[in-house]
Amino acid sequence: MKTTKSQDKTDALKTLGKGGATNYNYDSPSPEILEIFPNNFPGRPYIISIEFPEYTSPCPVTGQPDFANIIVEYIPDEVCVESKSFKLYMGAYRNHQSFMETITNNILDDFVSRLSPLWMRVKGIFSPRGGTCLHVFAEHYNEDSTQFVKVCDIVHEWKIESGRHRS
Repeated sequence: MKTTKSQDKTDALKTLGKGGATNYNYDSPSPEILEIFPNNFPGRPYIISIEFPEYTSPCPVTGQPDFANIIVEYIPDEVCVESKSFKLYMGAYRNHQSFMETITNNILDDFVSRLSPLWMRVKGIFSPRGGTCLHVFAEHYNEDSTQFVKVCDIVHEWKIESGRHRS
């Protein structure tokens, strides 16, 4: 098994490090695009926030482009998502026609199916169209986890922390 100096296990990763050989898919989002690697700290609930500010997909009725900032926040259990595969997954929506509410919930479902996180929230912050802003938040908790109460406390603190996405 390949591991890095910091003990990250990288054997299962296919897209990272392939240089110019990356295969882009612009119309078929699926959970299989998301590559995972073992969480080195499964007993420690910590939050990962990953953001894709260049999201775009066409409206299923008008075909006009919808733009968004998609933010995925989660507390990993056994695995984490690899960030390049996250980018490729988001790009797979480029020609995929769907409503904003459906997109946000499908992203949540795909991530939960691949990662089985302790907690996850997907925020779709869609750019205004026709003078209307639409923000969609979809959330999942693993209520069967032995860490459920601790996770709820951490998530509560995370949600009330101001400026958490600023560097």
